[in-house]
Amino acid sequence: MLRWDSLKVQPVMLVVLSLWVLTMILTPIVGWTWGGTALRGAIQAGVLLQVAAVLTALFLHIGRRTLLPVGIVLPLAWLAEFVGSHTGLPFGRYSYTDVLQPQLGDVPLLIPLAWLMMLPPAWAVADLLAPRGPRWGKAVVAALAFTAWDLFLDPQMVAWDFWRWHEPGAYFGIPLLNYFGWLLVSFLITCAALPTGLPRGGLLTIYIITWVLQTIGQAFFWSMPGPAAFGFVCMGIFGVLALRTYRVSRP
Repeated sequence: MLRWDSLKVQPVMLVVLSLWVLTMILTPIVGWTWGGTALRGAIQAGVLLQVAAVLTALFLHIGRRTLLPVGIVLPLAWLAEFVGSHTGLPFGRYSYTDVLQPQLGDVPLLIPLAWLMMLPPAWAVADLLAPRGPRWGKAVVAALAFTAWDLFLDPQMVAWDFWRWHEPGAYFGIPLLNYFGWLLVSFLITCAALPTGLPRGGLLTIYIITWVLQTIGQAFFWSMPGPAAFGFVCMGIFGVLALRTYRVSRP
């Protein structure tokens, strides 16, 4: 069993996590019952609640130091997406549709929040798998753990017409260059924003839950067995290894 890094975190985290997981479970039902507009609302609510879970874990463990990584991740993630969607670098040529609103510079404001909701869990994975490594070494592991999540994400978001690739690629329509871009950008942001003293238990829980929910959702509800299988294997490698390390290292 995972434990929290501090007993005082548990009640708050359980509430936020429960709301997030419940929203994710209900999302397919909302889409089937009320259609695309309601589905988008449920997806946006799920992102916001996952961000809330990440920020709760961080704030209750490192306090006001949470503001620094947040203040770095959000603008850098938006900048990467702005440059990427306007120039094709470093992800390949793509553009956002008008489905997700509001937008700034043709980039939905939800997108930087999505980076924020998964980068800290990837940092916790790296902190567990490379605890004594240099900062750049942890950034490499975090970038790999973070990019593994996009094996689920990108095919699903394209299927929902949130963004479009100008030239479809080899991975279920996604260009392989996209994953190089994710590795590069998440590595650079991690180098700039990685804090010390991460709440590894809470953030790893979010990583594991995301892995499980994405696998089940794509395999059984969204008719995307291919991305479900690849994401399950690749993201699962990081999640399972980090979980094993966490269970061995805890006092």
